[in-house]
Amino acid sequence: MKLLFPTILLILIACSSEKKETLIMPGAYKMTSQSLKSHTLDTTYLELQQLKIYTGEYMMFANFYARDSTSGFGVGSYSALKDSVTENVIYTSSDSVRNDTPRTYKLFIEKRDSGYKQVIPDMESQNQKIILTEEYLSVGTKVTTPIDGVWKESKTYYVKGKDTTKYNTTQYKAYYDGYYIWGNTYSDSTKKKHTGMGYGKFAMAGPNKMTESCITSSYYQLRGHDISVDIEMNGNDEYTQTINYPNNEKSVEIYQRLK
Repeated sequence: MKLLFPTILLILIACSSEKKETLIMPGAYKMTSQSLKSHTLDTTYLELQQLKIYTGEYMMFANFYARDSTSGFGVGSYSALKDSVTENVIYTSSDSVRNDTPRTYKLFIEKRDSGYKQVIPDMESQNQKIILTEEYLSVGTKVTTPIDGVWKESKTYYVKGKDTTKYNTTQYKAYYDGYYIWGNTYSDSTKKKHTGMGYGKFAMAGPNKMTESCITSSYYQLRGHDISVDIEMNGNDEYTQTINYPNNEKSVEIYQRLK
């Protein structure tokens, strides 16, 4: 019996330490640098504009490289434990390449007061292993809204007078911590695939209206502009987004919550 109390005490200390080390990832983060290193490569990018959002269960990122106007995004679920995050990516799109094959990445995380650093030590690219390191700054506003979460578009159409045109796109959207991200894959008239994206801040102006303030987008017409969006929630897991234009035309998008 003399050994029982010290043993219990050690177990309690271990459990307490594990709770303190558990990562709390939900938030909005702006990437400040990205480094790629291998036996033939050692490059750091400071110009790549990327935002990443973690909700309670899902993550989404989108990026834009102004020098060559390329963009990309990805979405999936995640789990966090101690000093690592496991991301289960279900969809990515970059330039003319889309990938809906599920993939899993383990990220080693170093949390900081201002954000975090992530390292993936075994990324595959061009038939070689690459160490990918990214540093992020926390930019979220800690506000909560009914639309917080990650969503997949189920239907989109454009209304012009009496004409309604349906579009076939794959589009995801995330709202959290006062920030939003959207990304889509679409085909042009020659059936070539393209990637579109945008991210910025958002604010609710009532239960059915919000303003999206675009910071970065692959569409130059959106950058630096505020967009008024009408929102209609259909329960907790579906919503309809409508954007009305000055010429009385409008775009309508319907989204389903990832879960």
